Amino acid sequence: MAGQQIAGVAVWAHTGRGPHLSTDQRRRVLQTWRAALPLSVIVAGASSIEMAREAKSGGADALLAFPTSNDPVRYHDRLGRELPVIAFYLYEAAGGVPYDNRTLQAILALPSVIGIKVATLDSVMAFQRIAGLMRDYPDKLLITGEDRFLGYSLTMGARAALVGMGAALTDVQVALLEAFRNRDFAKFVQLSGVCDRLAGATFIPPMEGYVRRMLWALAAEGVIPDDACDDPWGPVLDPAEREEVRRAVRDVRAARP
Repeated sequence: MAGQQIAGVAVWAHTGRGPHLSTDQRRRVLQTWRAALPLSVIVAGASSIEMAREAKSGGADALLAFPTSNDPVRYHDRLGRELPVIAFYLYEAAGGVPYDNRTLQAILALPSVIGIKVATLDSVMAFQRIAGLMRDYPDKLLITGEDRFLGYSLTMGARAALVGMGAALTDVQVALLEAFRNRDFAKFVQLSGVCDRLAGATFIPPMEGYVRRMLWALAAEGVIPDDACDDPWGPVLDPAEREEVRRAVRDVRAARP
């Protein structure tokens, strides 16, 4: 990952099974990434003040606030006393909370909140609602977490991407963002289709299986060994799915302009 054109990485988040890690495991994960990416931004998932403090002491640059229904504005404010905070609008099946506009406005008004990551999975209308809301906060960053409509989310105003799919074939997704930024729309449209095909093989029911599918994609790329694809917290998947992921990886590589 250090060889990719990335602005940074997220640790302790959903893709990395952050909520399941022990304190020592989180410490070692953050320490490893900080050593490998000394000049890059590291965002650490946090669901408590204790995790926020761990992240700060470990050298993280910002926090990704796991959603909560328990006084979310105060929760974001307290996290922000440790590090800058990225709010997180996550689909409910993954543990998200459907913040209404009033709550989102109160969260975004906090000086310590620098932006919001939106990961609705398949609700284009929810993304459009939040993207419209963000027009009133030009100094805040709209970050897409929409693996299933990555390209479209950029056209709706996302200025950065923090996606689980980014764990593999990262260069293709970087090329998509660069094509949009450079207004190379022919290339952007082509790469949007390429990324959609990858997401269509990895972000499918059962959704919690996407972590293992992304590990399969990394193995297909030769980044990790074939036997290093276990996800002890994910569902059991049909072995035939692995060949589908391999095929998708080959297709992406063959189709990239």
